[in-house]
Amino acid sequence: MIGATTSRPVPVVLDVDTGVDDACALLLAARHPGLDLRAVSCVAGNAGVDQVVTNTLTVLDVAGREDVPVARGADRPLLEPARPARHVHGEDGMGDLGWAPSGRRPDPRHAIELIRDVLLAAAESGARVRMVPLAPLTNIALLLRTYPAVAGGLERIVFMGGAALLGNATPAAEFNVWHDPEAAAVVLDAATGLGIPVTMYGLDVFYDVRVSRSRAADLMASSRPVARLAGGLIDFQCRRFTEGDATIGDAGAVCAVVDPSGLTTRRLPVRIELAGTWTRGQTVVDQRGGLDQEHDRHGLAPSVLDVALGVDAERYARLWLDTVAGTADDQRP
Repeated sequence: MIGATTSRPVPVVLDVDTGVDDACALLLAARHPGLDLRAVSCVAGNAGVDQVVTNTLTVLDVAGREDVPVARGADRPLLEPARPARHVHGEDGMGDLGWAPSGRRPDPRHAIELIRDVLLAAAESGARVRMVPLAPLTNIALLLRTYPAVAGGLERIVFMGGAALLGNATPAAEFNVWHDPEAAAVVLDAATGLGIPVTMYGLDVFYDVRVSRSRAADLMASSRPVARLAGGLIDFQCRRFTEGDATIGDAGAVCAVVDPSGLTTRRLPVRIELAGTWTRGQTVVDQRGGLDQEHDRHGLAPSVLDVALGVDAERYARLWLDTVAGTADDQRP
């Protein structure tokens, strides 16, 4: 369980590599009345970081959230070059849908400085933030190691990444963790040391929350720009992969902040594989328990996370659809 919902909007910061599925998540975070989106940080991943910034500003403008600061972060992983996923997300990283770019400029601060300022202010006010990284964890690793005092403003980290079972970038590794496994290892270690609870929303649930192509067509026919963009993102995936429906992807992690009871988690030890020839970037999730753990010569992993193993897919799909279609707009404060 991530935590109980409240009547007051939950303060959130998103870290993104926008990305079709990040765009789906941004629309939800920007428009849902139960969330107070305070900042968005950008990192290289699905696309180069400058394209990520452009995409993020565009999505927030479409959502009518020009008030949300957006900052440019790391342009590559800690040790390796960036490896964008154009084969999944299109040449511009956002489905090549042709939306006009924003005329806004990003915040002049580096991404980790923007997040630092938001979290330190939250610590002072007592309204702690849920950090939702939907990208390689490079920015978050730099943040927690450079400014550990931000832990006082963090309620929890809910990250999209990893898997207890299968990978996608490789048979063993999920893309976000595979793209910068050192950063993922640093984040888990730092969060454990700083006492920050962590939820892993990984591939075990990522693909389950889906929207049909016919529903996407309804959205694209809407008079609301948010709905049209949301429909285009789903339709792009359906066309790209010749399927009748598509996942909302990263948006599921945001759903888990809005509606925690739709997610089934277990507290499990997790390590990041850094050295394996075929398994680099794997999240090694220890589900054994009992004597097998007790007699493991490596000992237990020091990082114990709330690992998502099940999701109420229909509930989360409906939550996302209601929000992007505009049903929830009148409820925004």
